Amino acid sequence: MAKPAHFSTKDRILGAAEELFALHGFAGTSLRQVTTQADVNIAAVNYHFGSKENLVNEVFRRRMDEMTAARMGQLERARCDHPGELRPVLAAFVEPALAMAQDRQSGGAFVRVIARAYAEKNDNLRRFLSDHYGHVLRDFGRAIAGCVPGLSKEELYWRLDFLAGSLTYAMADFGLIKRPAGVTEEAHRAQAAQELIHFAEAGFRAAARSEGSPTPSTPAPSLSTQ
Repeated sequence: MAKPAHFSTKDRILGAAEELFALHGFAGTSLRQVTTQADVNIAAVNYHFGSKENLVNEVFRRRMDEMTAARMGQLERARCDHPGELRPVLAAFVEPALAMAQDRQSGGAFVRVIARAYAEKNDNLRRFLSDHYGHVLRDFGRAIAGCVPGLSKEELYWRLDFLAGSLTYAMADFGLIKRPAGVTEEAHRAQAAQELIHFAEAGFRAAARSEGSPTPSTPAPSLSTQ
């Protein structure tokens, strides 16, 4: 596939890798396929990334950095403008992710790459995402805890994990409700965001587990990329 001339070599490699990872997965994509797609030689990949593992990480970094900045900026505004209100905090988590998914040029393939990350066991990638983006869920966890102080930390993180999973599903647009004819994708995504925020708010505000309920002895839930 021809690439615009103004794209840098690094951009071309990242774009090609993202498309191929979305189609074939991480293990199923070779560096030779990436270099062929990007129209570069293997030396260029080694120069910019050093290894396939680093290339995988950088595919995530270029999307996740942008989404993280949007989320954290919106979260800060929510805390300043609507202190103690849960919905603006949830909106800060949900809306930037769905906005990225709506952008077919920058987000379409990456949504499928996220699905691959969930489906494939890649400990190095999960460690990279936890090290670089785990703070996002922790920050949102603290913000949500300030709005629903009755939840234990374990209950809070279970519900945040469920929200992250629901958001990934919504980003992939795999649900039963498809975009109706005559409705723009932007409007459809906006409605999806509002429905998910409404659903999540009810979930976080649901009563905490009663003292008589069984409490499994489990470690704190892991932090996902979403």
